[in-house]
Amino acid sequence: MKNSLTLQPIDCITGELSLPGSKSISNRALLLSALSSGNTTIKNLLYSDDTKYMLNALSQLGIKYSFNKNKSECTIQGIAGSFNIKKKITLNLGNAGTAMRPLLAILSLNNNQIILTGDKRMQERPIDHLVTSLRSGGAIIEYTHTIGYPPLYIQGGFKGGIITVNGTVSSQFLSSLLMLAPLAELDTTIIIEDILVSKPYIDLTINLMNDFSVTVDISHDYKRFYIKGNQKYISPQNYLVESDISSATYFLAAAAIKGGYVKINNIKKNSIQGDVAFIDILKNMGVSIIWQKNSLICKKNHLFGITIDCNHIPDAAMTLAMLGLYSDQFVHIKNIYNWRVKETDRLYAMATELRKIGANVQEGTDFIIVYPLKKFIHATINTYNDHRIAMCFSLIALSGIPVTLLNPTCVNKTFPLFFDKLRSICQYSKNS
Repeated sequence: MKNSLTLQPIDCITGELSLPGSKSISNRALLLSALSSGNTTIKNLLYSDDTKYMLNALSQLGIKYSFNKNKSECTIQGIAGSFNIKKKITLNLGNAGTAMRPLLAILSLNNNQIILTGDKRMQERPIDHLVTSLRSGGAIIEYTHTIGYPPLYIQGGFKGGIITVNGTVSSQFLSSLLMLAPLAELDTTIIIEDILVSKPYIDLTINLMNDFSVTVDISHDYKRFYIKGNQKYISPQNYLVESDISSATYFLAAAAIKGGYVKINNIKKNSIQGDVAFIDILKNMGVSIIWQKNSLICKKNHLFGITIDCNHIPDAAMTLAMLGLYSDQFVHIKNIYNWRVKETDRLYAMATELRKIGANVQEGTDFIIVYPLKKFIHATINTYNDHRIAMCFSLIALSGIPVTLLNPTCVNKTFPLFFDKLRSICQYSKNS
């Protein structure tokens, strides 16, 4: 059997937490720092599997960086432009989508000879929409195995111009094009086909680009983006990464289910992270939320069911699904087809594993409905090597029964100390 972890029943949640930096911000900040003129010290950087893949790739591309003693700060020496790699190299990016997509775009500039690959799951995650967009701007990219999926062989050539991109699969495709465009030879206009998913992540990308002195003109209600070419990213010298609100959702949900209270530090009401909307949703479900200057206190009050479109917050939506087990009515999460192309097929995985603990669940092509559960069953949960599945199902320990998680170390992707942080705010019954 794979390695496993059994979480004993948790009686109450009470405490204060400081959480690691946002994955989405961390990997974007690392890449933009590498491309900038000047050195950048990134503070509260997430140090996890995904950022290690980005750092290892940057190192292979000639970027020099150093950490402080506890690895909470990383100083990147920028190269003031795009990469121009003379020799043929292979970059293995594991299952880090926030490394694969933007690096594919940036490496499409100049004349490179680079193979981008990843683990088995990465080679099942579609990337054809991004490749098609890059090719339309002049990039020479070949699929080395299966058309539409990594691995990819990149030879550069991207010039810019008028680019269209399908917005329905992943906002990371558009984010990658946005970060690429300022370094292109020509001005770039990006036109969105169909519906743009996870729009808050686009705002996050544009905010980061602004911090590195590049602006994006947005028009037609996020259907058209204009970026001048031949620009340079300029280091802000210091950049503070916000604590990851996606990671905070599990602790906030735990307090909402079985508080006590939890206080989360280094979170702002005007956060650039789209998942801050999760906190308003909790409030709408009856949970007590108190904002302070740079922190948030969450207390148990009531937990109503909800029907909600979560296309804009797909990661936090997984935590909302778990709340359906503890709410007074069902939780119906709509418009989340992109769950199916994440680290695993999350719609299938969530429905399958929830049924193991006795839950009544409806799974559709792009929705999930989770009904309140009175009698929980102790089950062994397959985490599918997906960090968010593991963190979500830790909340089953709040039901009064234990839960066993297979491969719990998959949380290392974004939150290596997750279980330690959880234990630090748990109170256990004497019978546990």
